[in-house]
Amino acid sequence: MDSIKTRARIAGALYVSASLIGLIRLLIIPSKLFVKGNATATANNIAAHESFFRLGIFTYLVGATLFIFVTLALYRLLKDVNQGLAVLMVILGSLMVVPLFFADSVNDAGALMFARGDFLSVFDKSQREAMVMLFVRLHDHLIWANAFFWGLWLFPLAVLVYKSGFLPRLIGAWLFIAGVAWLGFSFTRIAAPQYNWMIDKVFNSASFGEIVFMFWLLIRGAKVEKQVSATTAS
Repeated sequence: MDSIKTRARIAGALYVSASLIGLIRLLIIPSKLFVKGNATATANNIAAHESFFRLGIFTYLVGATLFIFVTLALYRLLKDVNQGLAVLMVILGSLMVVPLFFADSVNDAGALMFARGDFLSVFDKSQREAMVMLFVRLHDHLIWANAFFWGLWLFPLAVLVYKSGFLPRLIGAWLFIAGVAWLGFSFTRIAAPQYNWMIDKVFNSASFGEIVFMFWLLIRGAKVEKQVSATTAS
């Protein structure tokens, strides 16, 4: 039978893997291929580096799939703390966040089709470039819409970590604040973009709670002796 520390490290390994793979599309490809406000350069870059862009689509799908296993691994780790909250965490993570990741890959496929031209010769070059930028921006908008559910799934996770007894309460509190931060990011990007700078300034450091959490799980695991004591007492 696997120990609580093993479960924690498995969850951490999956969490870190999903996050690192997801960074290819979320950070690396935009920094290399997208030129802000320049549809022509963005479309040309995507067409010239098609294989790299396709890799980004694929890694996005892999990262989203891995995240399903992240939520299940966290459920195995935390279900004895409060099964109801653990189920809610899985629902918000796997059934709300993940499908939107999959759906967002369609926007990338649309951007690639217009960048290549293919059967879209009915559109002239400037129109195709504009459509490339449209799909790239739709991808970003869906990310920020998904940030709303990302914030929500962190709330039950934060409470579970805080009450677990075998993970630091400070990380649980930090995860809760991170949930508030993601809700703030989502709200300002969608409803009040003029306040982006304010929310970013206030909450950027708060969102790092997840990074601390995933690497804590991977490196430190869980405090087995405290978990055993808590279980005995209950």
